[in-house]
Amino acid sequence: MRDALLAIALVVIAAASAIAQPSATGALDPPRSPRNASYTITARLDPSSRTITGSEVITWRNITSKPAQDLQLHLYWNAWKNIRSTFMRESALAGFGDDPTRLPSEWARIDVSSIAVGGVDRTASRRFIAPDDDNAEDETVMLVPLAAPIAPGATAEIRVAWSAHVPRTFARTGAVGNFFFIAQWFPKLGVLQDDGWNCHQFHSGTEFFSDYGIYDVSLTVPSDWIVGATGVERDRRDAGREAVHRFYQEDVHDFAWTTSPDYLERRARFEHATLPPVEMRLLLQPEHEGQAERHFDATRTTLKYYGEWYGPYPYEHITIVDPAFQSGAGGMEYPTLFTAGTRWLAPARVTTPEGVTVHEAGHQFWYGIVGNNEFEDAWMDEGFNTFSTARAIAQVYDPNVLALRYFGGFVPWVFKDVVLDRETQGNRLAGYRHDAKSDAQSTPSFRYFPATGGSITYNKTALWLNTMERWLGWPTLQRIMAAQFARWQFKHPKPQDFFAVANETARRDLTPFFDQVYRSSDVFDYAIEDLKSVREGSNYRTTVVVRRNGEARWPDFVKVVVDFSNGSRAMELERWNDDDRWKAYVYNRPVQAVSAQVDPDRVLLLDVDYTNNSMTLEPKGPRAATKWSLAWMLWLQDALLSWAALV
Repeated sequence: MRDALLAIALVVIAAASAIAQPSATGALDPPRSPRNASYTITARLDPSSRTITGSEVITWRNITSKPAQDLQLHLYWNAWKNIRSTFMRESALAGFGDDPTRLPSEWARIDVSSIAVGGVDRTASRRFIAPDDDNAEDETVMLVPLAAPIAPGATAEIRVAWSAHVPRTFARTGAVGNFFFIAQWFPKLGVLQDDGWNCHQFHSGTEFFSDYGIYDVSLTVPSDWIVGATGVERDRRDAGREAVHRFYQEDVHDFAWTTSPDYLERRARFEHATLPPVEMRLLLQPEHEGQAERHFDATRTTLKYYGEWYGPYPYEHITIVDPAFQSGAGGMEYPTLFTAGTRWLAPARVTTPEGVTVHEAGHQFWYGIVGNNEFEDAWMDEGFNTFSTARAIAQVYDPNVLALRYFGGFVPWVFKDVVLDRETQGNRLAGYRHDAKSDAQSTPSFRYFPATGGSITYNKTALWLNTMERWLGWPTLQRIMAAQFARWQFKHPKPQDFFAVANETARRDLTPFFDQVYRSSDVFDYAIEDLKSVREGSNYRTTVVVRRNGEARWPDFVKVVVDFSNGSRAMELERWNDDDRWKAYVYNRPVQAVSAQVDPDRVLLLDVDYTNNSMTLEPKGPRAATKWSLAWMLWLQDALLSWAALV
């Protein structure tokens, strides 16, 4: 018995020792992710010429069941090389063509000078491909044929040398003055799947997709400049007027960084009774010094509620970047680092900077930890996060009010009586209403019409998730999303994976709902078409006609209520057949009806027209006239007082 206990103890000690021992890369085992695409990068920034010179070693493992015959790499900055790239053509189609005042030196490029695989030089064999649209002018995907296939399970070492020109900001990446924000900046492998490389061109309306690994990055910048980056700084070495900053991070799928001599650095800590602590680092513009705690508070809000709802943030640190004025770098997410966005004048009860901070911090969960394919299924990140942002904001910052900005966005005017609610502004309902029929959500995201794709990706998903919350209840939806987070963190889920989790967790078949909201561009629009209540003898005959104006069909009971003058109510719960476009309900009662409503609880937040959901027989004109007269009189009084202060 004693020998057996000793043997068990030795096994436990050996297992603990194995877990704690660093691997050859310096990483601790076991890894959170497959770590099949790791990067060791060395790069130097020359701020005066706005150039980056870099080299990288990619350690890549083929985790598919088929040999790789070639490699495909993203060269994102070539999207901003000229106006003929797919990115720029789509931007023009969306009405966001390039600024004609942009100088030639303010465009970007990334040039690979050499590439070797397994010690074999492949530079001469590389070529550009355009797998999405055959645009011969697009140079954002580079194919490298291999001298020998890389077998399933085999590992290859890929060495790349390149140089790049930093643009005036495109798509949150670039430089303004001495502010540099550098993202999607190095040659990066696509994702090899069993059916081939998933390596899309850079599109104006979608973002990114890559495998997880370890990033070990050394950055050379002027010695008096502050650097923020994915991961943590392991060391700094001064070399005359320059300094080399080495950042390291395990189990991430990208690396971004920023540098400027102007940053103020602030630190704080997130602590929670049941969630792991997180060190927060804020790089702040000097003119926003007074807003440091607002940035930290919003980040804490995200880590708390996303952590409680879905699962804990697994990294021990997070970096918040406050971009320079007019840099165009605000509101973007990268692993363990994100850019927020604020203004010099940031009134109370207006969620600037809180809104963008919560949203971008939230991407650490539905982009950083769950590795969704943002080229093809961007709604699984952006839509999930828009829903979650609105819900988190409602926990802490309600009521928040409308502020419009004037004089080039510099001066805010706060409308204290216009409260922004989660279900409309939070879910971005107005944009969805306008663009609802532009694309079915099941269309690959990069093929959405560029001008309206955001409404399908962000707005529609937030609305149908909030609809699920109202329909099934928050406890059920919370369990669905927590199960999705737990099952697919550090992996690459597809839409059917989420639908399977939802059906399994809800213990019901939600396919008819997903058929409407995901596989269709049909819209919901239920309406009260007619309400009559006419005396017939001693009773009133009340007739209510409800119509389905939209093509979409609610897969559960549609609720209709009729209120009568004595305070009584009639309620109907009925499933509509596929072909039904209208229903009529008739009541014979001794009292007259005063109003009728369809979906009175507003379960169906995707309904594109709330104004037709009800009808009343009570005149409301005097009440409306009084309300709006008072509002306009208050506005006029404020305007006159403002004018008097200036004369």
